[in-house]
Amino acid sequence: MSTETKEETFTLEEILTSLKTVHRLILWNDDVNTFEHVIYCMMKYLDYNESQSEKIAWKVHNEGKCPVLEGSFTEMEVYRKILQQEGLTVTVD
Repeated sequence: MSTETKEETFTLEEILTSLKTVHRLILWNDDVNTFEHVIYCMMKYLDYNESQSEKIAWKVHNEGKCPVLEGSFTEMEVYRKILQQEGLTVTVD
């Protein structure tokens, strides 16, 4: 039985960006996810209540993006990966 390890590489820009103390997780609009799915993910993974999650969904729909969380680069990367696995389009700024 073999064990596979996945090597992650980062660009210089990503490394320098990670040195900032506060990073933002940005949720982007797409033509795939429903309002209900976005609201569900905001409530399940980011601990927003239903009203807050609806406001985020509408902001993303109307403005194209919305910052949904702030914190360390490592923390934002964890949430980015979780939300991407749910099919959402998210980036760390």
